[in-house]
Order: sequence, then C-alpha cells, then structure tokens
Amino acid sequence: MATATTVVNSAEAANRLGIRVQTLRKWRYLGTGPRYIRYGGLRGRVVYRPEDLEAFLEGRIFNNTTEETVHHEQTA
Repeated sequence: MATATTVVNSAEAANRLGIRVQTLRKWRYLGTGPRYIRYGGLRGRVVYRPEDLEAFLEGRIFNNTTEETVHHEQTA
C-alpha cells in the first residue's frame, strides 16, 4: 500500500533553501535544482518533497574548494 507523501510548494521550498522563488524557477528551467513534482501539465502546480530538498543540499556539501570545482565540472 502506498503512503501519502508530504510535499511543500515553491515558496516553502525556497524558504527552506534560503533562496528566492524565482531562483527555483530558473533552476527548474536549467535542470540544476532539486527534483520536483508537477501536477496538471506544463502550467500545473509544482511541489517538492522534503527529502528531495535535503538530498539537493547534501549534494552540495564540500570539504574544500577542490571538491567543489570537481563537482561543478562533473555537472557542467
């Protein structure tokens, strides 16, 4: 049996990440932001699962600038 997943809207997600909603929109367009769910087609509602926001942040933790540079080169 599937369980209900808690989701947050773009404003709540942006607040959790400490960024503006416009930044999330840009990241969705570029494909560089956290995973998201869209309901109702291209103009539908966008929501985020908290675990996807956490995974996004976890993927951006670095010990030094060399790690950061390598990560950036791999995702470019």
